[in-house]
Amino acid sequence: MLLGVNIDHVATLRNARGGNDPNVLVAAKICENCGASSITTHLREDRRHIKDEDVKQISENIKINLNLEMAVTDEMQAIALKIKPHSVCLVPEKRQEVTTEGGLDVAGQLEKITEFVKPLINAGIEVSLFIDPNEEQVKASAKTGAQFIEMHTGAYSNAYGTESEEAEFLKLKNCAKLAQELGLRVNAGHGLNYENVHRMHEIEGLYELNIGHSIISKAVFVGLEQAVVEMQNLIR
Repeated sequence: MLLGVNIDHVATLRNARGGNDPNVLVAAKICENCGASSITTHLREDRRHIKDEDVKQISENIKINLNLEMAVTDEMQAIALKIKPHSVCLVPEKRQEVTTEGGLDVAGQLEKITEFVKPLINAGIEVSLFIDPNEEQVKASAKTGAQFIEMHTGAYSNAYGTESEEAEFLKLKNCAKLAQELGLRVNAGHGLNYENVHRMHEIEGLYELNIGHSIISKAVFVGLEQAVVEMQNLIR
């Protein structure tokens, strides 16, 4: 498995006081130098953490892949087509949420998403759909033309260590198997941390884990380089 590092919360800390400290690009370069396979940034509609200029600077200054998380809107599509990141991950977005609360309802808006991804794919951008581990959503995702799904691991992460853990984990495992049978590649992320990430090894064929909050949180105490290296060691 590969490790993609989400650096949104470096920007959250920066924005708490304004200015440019801590520097988001420096954080991206540290992750790159530690062996991360990609940098993920979520450019939200309200720009609460990552800003447009952050995406531009990261895109122009890293050698590893840039994965742009974004809502299914004309504004975000235009930005992606201009920046041309290596990949985009389409996510649901609500202004009032603290973090992304669930997966994209691909089955309920299949035609819209299918049309939305076409120009992105034509531009050479890989497209991933962030979905809950639900078979209906996996089957719908396979019809859109997207190359990847990213399974929302939040329910598993919240259930870790409880009697519900196994049921939530099996949803991930079964949906990953189905997705691969349908020709999709599979990433996973949301809520994964240094305690619960080890079970991802039990899911055959996972391509990349996208992890942010737990790495940035640990970095407050041990530094970003050590935090990334420790996570790398856990997922290898």
